Amino acid sequence: MSLAGLIGLVLGSFIATLVLRWPAGRSILGRSQCDGCGRNLGIFDLVPLVSAFAARGKCRTCGGRIDPFHWRVELGSGLIGVTALALLPGTAGWLWALFGWLLLPLALLDARHFWLPDRLNALLAIAGLLLAGPLLHTSLLDRWIGALAGGLILAAIAWGYRRVRGGDGMGGGDPKLVAAIGAWLGWQAQPLLLLLASLGGICWALAQGKGDQPLALRRVPFGLFLCAAAWTAVPLSTFISSR
Repeated sequence: MSLAGLIGLVLGSFIATLVLRWPAGRSILGRSQCDGCGRNLGIFDLVPLVSAFAARGKCRTCGGRIDPFHWRVELGSGLIGVTALALLPGTAGWLWALFGWLLLPLALLDARHFWLPDRLNALLAIAGLLLAGPLLHTSLLDRWIGALAGGLILAAIAWGYRRVRGGDGMGGGDPKLVAAIGAWLGWQAQPLLLLLASLGGICWALAQGKGDQPLALRRVPFGLFLCAAAWTAVPLSTFISSR
């Protein structure tokens, strides 16, 4: 469990960098630098969580503020690892942690930029088809069906909305994300996934409403709620199947 937490902290550092740099067109493989003075950060500046708190959230050279997004993502990623191994020990726990680490950048990119990159969706799908069988004891066929059915259902919903309302009601990355999640969870968990994600999206839209703006016109990062629902669906599906 501790090892999963440490791995999560390290991965969280990379995930935070990816989410901050990729949408801006910056390389995610270059040296980390202070946003204020441009100083290349050394190894002692990059220890997950520890460096940020030791420096009190400021650059040691210029005193500029370090974006707290870094340590928050590191902490969240670490908690994914700890929670997964605490609730599902063994192979299933490690797969659940990996699932969470792959979902995290997608959730953050959608929350911040309404963007679900095809490359990350593809990576999630391939990992699911290759590795996810022991997570919920689903066969490869079940996961293929989950991927195809989930993606096609959401694509059909998006197409129907466009025909009826004359505009896009869903981003193009959402059906691909549902397909990738189906490659992990199989078709059996798809109804639970869509129910949880839809409830989360509706609550978000209600909470973010401005004035008299119709509910249907409020922009919702649905990918964020799909990712959260997918990760939550693992223990819920395990509990339901054991009853």
